[in-house]
Amino acid sequence: MGVFDLNTTQSIATRDAYGKTLAQLGADNKDIVVLDADLSKSTKTADFAKVFPERFINMGVAEQNLLGFSAGLAAAGKIPFASTFAIFATGRAFEIIRNSIAYPKLNVKIAATHAGISVGEDGASHQAIEDVAIMRSVPNMTVLVPADAEETSQVIKAAAAFRGPVYIRLGRLALPVLFDSEYQFEIGKANVIREGTDAAVIANGLMVVEALKAANELSADGIEITVVNCACVKPIDQDTIVQVAKNTGAVVTAEEHNIIGGLGSAVAEVLGETYPVPMRRVGVQDLFGESGRPDELLAKYHLKAQDIIAAVKDVMQRK
Repeated sequence: MGVFDLNTTQSIATRDAYGKTLAQLGADNKDIVVLDADLSKSTKTADFAKVFPERFINMGVAEQNLLGFSAGLAAAGKIPFASTFAIFATGRAFEIIRNSIAYPKLNVKIAATHAGISVGEDGASHQAIEDVAIMRSVPNMTVLVPADAEETSQVIKAAAAFRGPVYIRLGRLALPVLFDSEYQFEIGKANVIREGTDAAVIANGLMVVEALKAANELSADGIEITVVNCACVKPIDQDTIVQVAKNTGAVVTAEEHNIIGGLGSAVAEVLGETYPVPMRRVGVQDLFGESGRPDELLAKYHLKAQDIIAAVKDVMQRK
């Protein structure tokens, strides 16, 4: 893939792509059932409810029941997509996810919207920055963090076809559409979307856009970096991570999540055990979020292209 034109691409929120894809899948697969915790307008499951009301269930503000009921549907052969905000899906319903879904490997898809600090004015109570760490730690759970609308559509289709529990992290903000229909998402695989030899940036979610902005600015200064889109945090693509580390000798990770337990930790675990190189993790530095506009918060918490650029220059000096 070449350099993305970040100025002219269409912007769509991943939650919007989720809703539209669900409605499409529902026509092809009668086993798909969608459940929501009274947030269907925000999670976009309302798109599915409009065309398949007989397969849509509003469980009310009761996330434990949402996930527990989904487990029962999966045990009966259905493919439930349980939808709510990420903070509530992973926080309130953790024990149900662990014991009733992941332990028996039930075929439940947990679609968690409004993840990260880019929720903005909703404040710290609604900003999930620990959800990937929580879900990564649960055995049998697959964890996916798509970067744009096209990848979200493919992630939802892949999750529906995959047998087992899947956690899908989605956002509220509209993001540039980076990929076209030729792009192919695959569970367990990362994608090199730009190649360079000075350092590698491994990112997911909205930070892929920031990584590409950083790559463009660094290139103007004569620094060429590899950018890897790592939408599948678990299982992590060890082969690609090690290969880009060998090719560049330095790695930066970028995620809209606490640096503890998320993508950065997953990459550090791989490199620490197999091919150690100088590394930096760009992410929320073990802090809670606060209320503010998304762009203000992303800047305050150092989740912008300039923060990736600083990290790249740091790891290059330590090679």
